[in-house]
Amino acid sequence: MTSSNPTHEAPAPARPRSWWARAVRPARPVVAWVLAPRAAAGMAVPLCAGLAAGRLDLGVFAGLGAMHATLNDRVEPAGLRLLRIGGALAASATGMLIGGAVLHWQLPTAVAVLVLTAVAFVSGALSATGPRGSAAGLLLLVSTALGDGMAPPHPWWVAGPMMLAGAGLVVLLGLPYRPHAHSDPRRLQLAEVYRALGTLLKELGTSQGPAARRVLTGRLNQLQDQLPPPRPGARESARLSALRRAYEGALAATEAASGLLWARRPVPPEVAALPEQLARTLAADAPPPPLPAWHPDTPARRALADALRTAADAVAGRPADPATVVRTAPVPPPDPWRLRGRLLSRGAARYGARVALCIGVAEVLTAALPLNRSYWVPMTVAFVLKPDLGSVFLRAVSRAVGTVLGVVLTAALLSLTTERWALVGVVALCVALLPWSAAAHYGLNTMVMTPLALVLVQLGGGSGSAEVGPRVLDTVLASVIVLVFGYLLWPERAPHRIEPRLVTATETLRAYLTSVTEPPAEDARAQVWLRRTAYRALADARQEVQHGLTEPPPAGQRAEAWLPATAALERLSGAVAAYAAQLRYGGRLSEPAEVARVLAALDQLATAARRHRPPAGVATRPPGPHNPQRSALAQAAAELEQLLQGDVRNPPAPAS
Repeated sequence: MTSSNPTHEAPAPARPRSWWARAVRPARPVVAWVLAPRAAAGMAVPLCAGLAAGRLDLGVFAGLGAMHATLNDRVEPAGLRLLRIGGALAASATGMLIGGAVLHWQLPTAVAVLVLTAVAFVSGALSATGPRGSAAGLLLLVSTALGDGMAPPHPWWVAGPMMLAGAGLVVLLGLPYRPHAHSDPRRLQLAEVYRALGTLLKELGTSQGPAARRVLTGRLNQLQDQLPPPRPGARESARLSALRRAYEGALAATEAASGLLWARRPVPPEVAALPEQLARTLAADAPPPPLPAWHPDTPARRALADALRTAADAVAGRPADPATVVRTAPVPPPDPWRLRGRLLSRGAARYGARVALCIGVAEVLTAALPLNRSYWVPMTVAFVLKPDLGSVFLRAVSRAVGTVLGVVLTAALLSLTTERWALVGVVALCVALLPWSAAAHYGLNTMVMTPLALVLVQLGGGSGSAEVGPRVLDTVLASVIVLVFGYLLWPERAPHRIEPRLVTATETLRAYLTSVTEPPAEDARAQVWLRRTAYRALADARQEVQHGLTEPPPAGQRAEAWLPATAALERLSGAVAAYAAQLRYGGRLSEPAEVARVLAALDQLATAARRHRPPAGVATRPPGPHNPQRSALAQAAAELEQLLQGDVRNPPAPAS
């Protein structure tokens, strides 16, 4: 059965062109709301215990630990969750001890500045190693600044252990009461993957298809991070083996769906509904759905039919059909030396120097100016310079604006009540909002964090209302430091972050194409992993471009100049998937001349990225669905050549 209705692409929605319009628009995150009550309880219990015992100082530090744990909390397997929170809180407690020692021993100002600057360098280098390193590096620096500036508890060294105790409460609250197969976070995440796959199948042939594919890629990335790599010779549990098999079925279906998206070929509604039915089976233990009666008529549709059949068998626990199973490859085990190499890499050292410079300037100004909360300026610098939150310019402006709005809300709140038990409820509410605000917009997150911090000051015996004006001035000072020393004077702009990502994306696409067209017999299973790597690299490149678009000219304009190349690479990935289906199901033989054209275009695009020269051409493709009789790779090569022909500085290389 095939769809008989012609497909018409809806007009693309108007996209705001000004950088500030992109910058102020919040995201619409998919938040696991189970994190909110966990976060609120993790903050409220230590504060209430501190109030009841007359040791609110200890309760505040335990609450800080709970808040730091909340910032790193995810819905994921208990082992991964413990590693994520434990690594971040170990860095946080270490920073608190370092800062507390500096304050307790009353080290000279020059020595204190050198200590915090050294910690800033380590923090920055650690932050450049990846998401977990970024979280640990941020909390190391923030806690060092807090320990050096906050009133210490008695004894001073108990602050770090109390933070670990508060974080431990958050960890305990997240442990499943009665763990079973259908409450496994990886299984629920796999259900989200299948839902995203169903959305993509429904959007085939529409203008929303590319966005749906990017959402699906994000869901696959999240699940990939939660699945442990298989260890040679080790036996997996039946639960993990079943999850991995269903995940690999989703990977195969994603490849086929990407080919259909590029070819603009829709599928029947009952076929598009199958992944959602599989998601219900995974999430709610519903009975497995029957396979739709479908007779696909093109290679890409045949590839999807086999992939969905393989996925349905995996979800239902049925043995795979050897005639239709789509061969997949396990994820390679991680290199144990990779983190060490990245920690000592040139990029990590460069970022560490950037953070150290801004923190050093902040510490010098803090010592020279009459600031009553010396930790606020370096703490703000640390948050603004965090590498994986997007544009530094946007974060600096958002931090200042969000702080102003946050202190206004705090002033209004404290004018109504300063009763401690009521303020504990306010703090718990703010912490409960952190999972949403952190994902929605940095400015919104700052609006939530500012009342949280000022109310904690009030609970600690200070005057939160008296902190309103100074906190605005401190935040503006920190933002100016970052904008001047970490942005305007620092030789790095958005394109310099975009272009390395684009080079990586072209290289991974090149490897994926080579595996499709010239697969060695012994490495045939590795094609799935190469495709997954290519899609992930494309998602990273797209994210960097989106971050760059939120910066003012000329940085934003340079980022926008790379949009056509990024979109062309995304379309090429779909064309390669469609070509793989033509080779596997259409009886087509590999075409060396067309492969050479695409490889030459990819090499030329990578060269343009290394030279910081975005192509000036415009890539177009014929209207309507792709003719399955024509080579998908030939059409992709023509599109890339159109994109590159507009750049006279990088003339197209001749095809071999």
